[in-house]
Amino acid sequence: MHPAKVHRDRLHELTDLPNIGRAMAEDLRLLGVHRPEQLKGMDPLEMYKRLQAVTGKHQDPCVLDVFLSVTRFMNGEEPRCWWEYTQERKRMLESIR
Repeated sequence: MHPAKVHRDRLHELTDLPNIGRAMAEDLRLLGVHRPEQLKGMDPLEMYKRLQAVTGKHQDPCVLDVFLSVTRFMNGEEPRCWWEYTQERKRMLESIR
């Protein structure tokens, strides 16, 4: 869902989260996440690594941007577009190389 349309009082499905459509909701389910509140306290980088392990495929780095957006949102930040996390993700990945 586009971040501008997200309402904290209407978080029933994964697709009610910012930046989450059907495909990303399915990726979250592969990680064992079935409800928005399960994202509280999760580590987006670990989620990204686990998704690659579970699928056996390299994931686009933008997936990490989305994971950053939803975990931050569920931890209290305002909803933001996933691409607003791109620079942070690039710094994060660079620091672990």
